[in-house]
Amino acid sequence: MPEQVLDAGGALLVVAGIVWKDGLFLGVERPEGKAHAGWWEFPGGKVEQGESLEAALIRELEEELAFTSTALAFWREKRFVYPQGPVHLNFFHVTAFEGEVIPQEGQRFAWFKPGEADVSIFLPANADIIPALRWPLL
Repeated sequence: MPEQVLDAGGALLVVAGIVWKDGLFLGVERPEGKAHAGWWEFPGGKVEQGESLEAALIRELEEELAFTSTALAFWREKRFVYPQGPVHLNFFHVTAFEGEVIPQEGQRFAWFKPGEADVSIFLPANADIIPALRWPLL
């Protein structure tokens, strides 16, 4: 198992991709057996030792959803404290990718329209992210 990477404050370093297609963003449901199962989130995951944030996101999207990001841009970061500990989230807009979305862990996915997504189904760390999404990106 890869070594967890922590930021200078001891928070787990995580990347999340806001994947866009036809003006809609991708949400995935956390699968059974994982922490926070049943909650929806942006795809992504933990940064591994020696990886850049961008490389970590590309790897995570390929591992979880079988597609390759071809255009991504850093958007914002935030820290959030879950009962398991603090996380340092790094959000990227993914505006192009190759391949199809094929969940590799049996998780459900859906495309959401900005301004219409039900914030209450998403992980609490995303409570302020969902309403901030706009298409087209400015």
